[in-house]
Amino acid sequence: MIMLLKAAFRSGRHFKWLLLSFITLIGVTIANQLEMLTIGMIINNASNISSSGTDSAHYPIHHFLDQIKAYFQFGEHKIQKVAVALMLVATFKALFLFWSRYTTRILAIKISRDLRQQYFEHIQHLSMKFYQKYNIGSLSTRVVGDASQIALSINAWITNYLHTPFTVCTTLSICFYLSWKLSLIIFVGVPLIIFPVRLITRRVKKITRTLQKNQEKFASVLIDFLAGIQTVKIFSMEKYTCKKYQEQNDDMERLETKTTRYDLMTRPILHFVTTFCLVIILFIGLYWMKIELAELVVFCGLLHLFYEPIRKFADENACVQRGVVAAERLFEVLNIEPEIIDEKDAIEIAEFENELVFDNVWFRYENEWVLKGVSFTVKRGETIAIVGATGSGKSTILQLIPRLYEVEKGQILIDGKPLQRYTQKSLRALISYVPQKPFLFNDTIRDNIVYGKEVSDDELIAASIKAYAHEFIKELPLKYETHIDDMGKNLSGGQQQRVAIARALVKKSPILILDEATSSLDAVSEQRIKKAVVGLQGEMTQIIVAHRLSTIEHADKIIFIDRGLKLGEGARDELIKTCPAFRAMWEASSLEIFEGSVV
Repeated sequence: MIMLLKAAFRSGRHFKWLLLSFITLIGVTIANQLEMLTIGMIINNASNISSSGTDSAHYPIHHFLDQIKAYFQFGEHKIQKVAVALMLVATFKALFLFWSRYTTRILAIKISRDLRQQYFEHIQHLSMKFYQKYNIGSLSTRVVGDASQIALSINAWITNYLHTPFTVCTTLSICFYLSWKLSLIIFVGVPLIIFPVRLITRRVKKITRTLQKNQEKFASVLIDFLAGIQTVKIFSMEKYTCKKYQEQNDDMERLETKTTRYDLMTRPILHFVTTFCLVIILFIGLYWMKIELAELVVFCGLLHLFYEPIRKFADENACVQRGVVAAERLFEVLNIEPEIIDEKDAIEIAEFENELVFDNVWFRYENEWVLKGVSFTVKRGETIAIVGATGSGKSTILQLIPRLYEVEKGQILIDGKPLQRYTQKSLRALISYVPQKPFLFNDTIRDNIVYGKEVSDDELIAASIKAYAHEFIKELPLKYETHIDDMGKNLSGGQQQRVAIARALVKKSPILILDEATSSLDAVSEQRIKKAVVGLQGEMTQIIVAHRLSTIEHADKIIFIDRGLKLGEGARDELIKTCPAFRAMWEASSLEIFEGSVV
């Protein structure tokens, strides 16, 4: 419960709406009580007229109603005054009903908005290891579904733990004042209500936790299908995929059915208990205590007001428990501390002046060492190529430079200082990164290239020309204002890559990292990108990973990596002589080029 409140009021900005919501709910309770008393006065007035001169038992209820009538000068023949009073009470109630629902709804909207914002801001600061642990379906479910559930549960919490105690206490006090004997019957029904509520609450919380985990799996299956639809169709696996989806869907149906059963079970039980108590009160009041009908109607009406929030308690409590589970899941992420943070005295780095040094760097994913004591130096303005077999650790080296991951042992230095001495923002401002699989946002080509930077049209076009993207962009109907579909579906792989390279070039960073950036390009485009990269030689420090060795012939130095170990370093001709593994790779690559040209 504490976690639910902590999640809802993390910012502390919504206590005003919480207070307003509580006040309006109090107004609704008072209006309900006044409504019962006004109806009682009408019946009491009618009873006095029809039974004038007859004796009847008088209880505090009767005297209480008479005192109200006398105070407001409601004479026996002025029933219209009571009717007007009832209409005023009804208006009072209607106003408070609207404002109570409005304030609670606004409170939920604001809490949901803040949670979504806080969640998004938090996960942006987490390391790449976090994103390896959680899948997209899980993260998206938590940020949308859990935030909404917490907001709804806060409304239920206000009703159960603020509004209900006020209603129960005030209504019970009035009932005891009117007839303490009849009020004692209430305590017979309360234990019969509490027991099933506690039992069902435990079951709802347990099932909800399982259901929300299944919702994550369900979302993941759907996202995988949508992302891999081409593979599904090529392999004709629609039936297999549908079976996997159906299994998850059936599990969801089973858990939702069980949750519904427990959600709906409490109302009938509590209705039976409260009705049973009301029947007993009617029998005792009418036949044993001889209470007049008007007084008994008022008492039963107030008793209904007493039992109604208790009956609703179970329904609202199920919602509260779902919110508690959602808060636990949300805090599972919000409590994760970023692994990569700026030191307190971290400094800004404005320029890359001398060299980038890998000094005995070790790194591992889980328990497997990916880099083992790698050391090398990159001078300012040099073009360095890193080659090796798939899985040898090349891309890991590139990802360590902008501190997407943290080095396990050893250190990486820029201009003589470890990366940790610089702020992450200033460090990453020095680096332009082109990944093997470019990601383009669902936005225009212009916004994908400039990506938040203030860039003139001339700078935009110049970067696009260098990346050989301008030649296809200018042929599009809307040119740079062309909207890119989800996952870049309306561009070819090569076009996507060239847009990504233009994005890197427009950043004008002194260090350019290319992680197999020409892998999706055709031979002609690859040669053009190669020329563009060669043209930047000396102007930018380039660190390139490539499988096609023909694209790195111009490199000042080649580093050969195998299974996390550096086996060789030097110019191409030097490595061919001194590194047998590189020589074998070079010969295999040359043979592929030769066979391709023959074909």
